[in-house]
This record gives sequence, structure tokens and C-alpha cells, in this order.
Amino acid sequence: MALLIIMEDCTDCVACIEPCPNDAITKNDGIYHIAPDKCTECVGHHDDPQCIEVCPSDCIIPDPDHEESDDELQEKYERLQTAAA
Repeated sequence: MALLIIMEDCTDCVACIEPCPNDAITKNDGIYHIAPDKCTECVGHHDDPQCIEVCPSDCIIPDPDHEESDDELQEKYERLQTAAA
């Protein structure tokens, strides 16, 4: 699996921000970004990435520059949970 990236055809609807359980999505200079160090593709929280589920313009796709296995995503989820506690 690859982590996720928001493409240029984003409509700026902000639908993806709230459902992200890791607060991985931010807006900088009018462009939305998904932080690879926070994105777990919702592993540990949901069966499917919630940002993709709610995106009305289908502009969130796998990022070929940030590929991680399910095990790596699970480890990141656990690390983020430990840091938040």
C-alpha cells in the first residue's frame, strides 16, 4: 500500500479534515497536504481510509513516493497512540 496524496483537482471542500483520526491532513498556502508521518490510511481506526470515503471529487490517491506495508501502518498507528497518551 502507499500512503495518500491529495491531487490538484481538490475542490477545497474540507470534507477530509474532520474524519482523519490522526490529524494528518492540513491546509498550507491554499493546498491540502497529508503528512506521511501521521497517515496510517486509518489502520487501527477504520477498515478504509476515511478521507477517500468522504472526498466528493475523488482527488485522494495512493502516493507512490510513500509506500508502507500493512504492518508498517499498524506500527505507526501504535506509535502515534503511545505518543498521544
